[in-house]
Amino acid sequence: MSELLELDRVTVQFGGLKAVDDVSIRVKTGERRAIIGPNGAGKTTLFNVITGIVRPASGAVRFVGADVTRTPVHARTALGMSRTFQITNLFPQLTVEENMLLALRGLSPRKFSLLGDNTLSADERARAERAFSLSRLHERRGVAVREMSYGEQRQLEMAMALVTAPKLLLLDEPAAGLSPAERVIVSDIIRALPRDLTLVLIEHDMDLVLQLVDFVTVLNNGHLLVEAPPSEIRTNQDVQDVYLGKARPHA
Repeated sequence: MSELLELDRVTVQFGGLKAVDDVSIRVKTGERRAIIGPNGAGKTTLFNVITGIVRPASGAVRFVGADVTRTPVHARTALGMSRTFQITNLFPQLTVEENMLLALRGLSPRKFSLLGDNTLSADERARAERAFSLSRLHERRGVAVREMSYGEQRQLEMAMALVTAPKLLLLDEPAAGLSPAERVIVSDIIRALPRDLTLVLIEHDMDLVLQLVDFVTVLNNGHLLVEAPPSEIRTNQDVQDVYLGKARPHA
């Protein structure tokens, strides 16, 4: 597999704090990667660097072979990045289908038109139906978002990220705040995603995340602590120390 996403010695600094410190990561096409670590490890900041919300103080980000370090968010989306956030970012007064339509129009030349109609092209309809299918929201398309459970809203966020047909999907704590039953649904949706879609996710639930990915990157205090397959992460002493609050000081 070729490398789809590359972070080369990325550092992000907020005043005197290095939120991400000299981190390099390579994610191959079709890989499912988890980024884990305790609170304050730099996980979401790293996501913000990948998607262009935060510009690194140093280092480079490459996506599909192109240097995107200074490329704005919308241009990265057009290249094939899509993302969900820790907190749901939906239009509660609109229906599920209307939220999906807005996600589709966000990539369309019609997005700034006030005169255009809401008719979808054949390709857009196909993508919407596929996203509804993957997210298990077929029968909820006419429901207003405000009437949905929190778990269903997380499913809709995933659907809106998928409807853009991304090459890279970034999920920021997709199971956060969900009940055990809702976690099962979300994990089943992630497992069912096509294997040619590259996936990077942040998740605090270790038992959940280690069942879903091929490879794990562990951050601690902005540093890359270890990278390994899930089977090795489970027994890694450094990882256990970090999660038990016994992290060893950096040399």
